[in-house]
Amino acid sequence: MSIILITAIFAASLAFVLGVTLGFFRDFFAVPEDPITANIRAVLPGANCGACGYPGCEIFAAEVAKGNVQASACTAISLSAMKKIAAITGVDGGEVVQTVVALACLGSSIHTPLKGSYTGIPTCWGAKIAGGTKLCAWGCLGFGDCVRVCKFDALGTNVYDLPRVNYSKCTGCGLCVSECPQKLFKKIARNQKGALVLCSNVNPIKKMVTDACKISCFKCGQCVKNCPEQCINMETLLPVVDYTKCTSCGNCVIKCPTKVIKIIERDMLNAPST
Repeated sequence: MSIILITAIFAASLAFVLGVTLGFFRDFFAVPEDPITANIRAVLPGANCGACGYPGCEIFAAEVAKGNVQASACTAISLSAMKKIAAITGVDGGEVVQTVVALACLGSSIHTPLKGSYTGIPTCWGAKIAGGTKLCAWGCLGFGDCVRVCKFDALGTNVYDLPRVNYSKCTGCGLCVSECPQKLFKKIARNQKGALVLCSNVNPIKKMVTDACKISCFKCGQCVKNCPEQCINMETLLPVVDYTKCTSCGNCVIKCPTKVIKIIERDMLNAPST
């Protein structure tokens, strides 16, 4: 018998023995799965995004089953899923506050000049470490780090290299909020109404603001002066809206020279993606 045949037989025999041994130990040391945990896990979205504070849906389901956390801690959960989990556990899962994200920047490639040619690592964090790529030090760097970390396919890039949010898919998990080095994403309630300023440039010098970006807030104060509810102030060098007073009248949108103010429910949540 040739050495090759002997080697093949030995290898096959060894593989068989190891397979049987591993199967035995798997069954012998197996921990029975809690059926309640399994049923909860089957209802969860399964994105393993970590927004709930746990590393994955499996561990989160186990904690819900133990009563250590409410199912509403899952940012991606739907109302129907909440009802199913409540039926499984016999416990109210808590109030679901559905959120989405908004990008506080409109400074696309056609509005914001580049400092020069960037040849570094093609990521937002790489560009941030290198000092940025655009004249606006507060704007979107445009390399799509946020798009890559989104687990729900809710972020894409528009024709001007700015992230766009698909509000039919966004769960407000916050991964993009954490990933963005410029801290441009803001969480808002899905049912939020009122005006929102989509700019993060806090430079108080108008000439420097307009030179850096043609579609940014240059602190003219027209929104404050023309708000009939007096619900806008400039305390942080950017307009801040008091949503307990805002009626979504749109006066601030009309008066804003650069149109960086949007009505959330009209211009963002229900606007077509571009």
